[in-house]
Amino acid sequence: MARSTAQRVADALRTRIEGGGLPPGTQLSEEALGRDLGVSRNTLREAFRLLIHESLVVHVLNRGVFVRVLEPADVTDIYRVRAALETAGVRAAADAARPLRDAVGRAVAEGERAAAGHDWREVGSADLRFHRALAALAGSARIDTAMDRLLAELRLAFHAMPSPRRFHEPFLARNRALAALLDAGAYDRAEAELTSYLDDARTLILDVMRETSR
Repeated sequence: MARSTAQRVADALRTRIEGGGLPPGTQLSEEALGRDLGVSRNTLREAFRLLIHESLVVHVLNRGVFVRVLEPADVTDIYRVRAALETAGVRAAADAARPLRDAVGRAVAEGERAAAGHDWREVGSADLRFHRALAALAGSARIDTAMDRLLAELRLAFHAMPSPRRFHEPFLARNRALAALLDAGAYDRAEAELTSYLDDARTLILDVMRETSR
């Protein structure tokens, strides 16, 4: 089935949110985005409705549409769903197609190259691709779709961190270690490491959010 123009616009805006180009709290201007994307206001409004349904943006009465600012409860739930989807991929890794397995290592290498170039926003994007690749090992189109939406929402959580480098740098080695466990066929150990990894990342974000809210 062909995708509508509104769906394609929603995809473009979701990609910008995931890439960090539209941080939390940003007002989405119909005029500016319509001109930038070459679409009508009606099309944009329909795209906004799709993104509202995905919890990426919110409509504030008499003010407009804004990229959503997450609360600690949102982060807790995001990580709960991440754990379910990504461990499903790890458990299926033994039977995953070679291109799906290769995507895991490729995302790790992309993150390491970005870190070498001190591009910490790109390190964050590569990290998201790594976790999407882990979930994709399950070979499920529905899991892939759920991860696309979830990771765009997760990028909103990353913005709570005052230093992208301090947040992402320790996880580069853990990404490499996880990929190595999968390559070695140590799937139980990989699942245990992934669970610990996600717990640690969630705790880091929540600690910062609670500290800044005081």
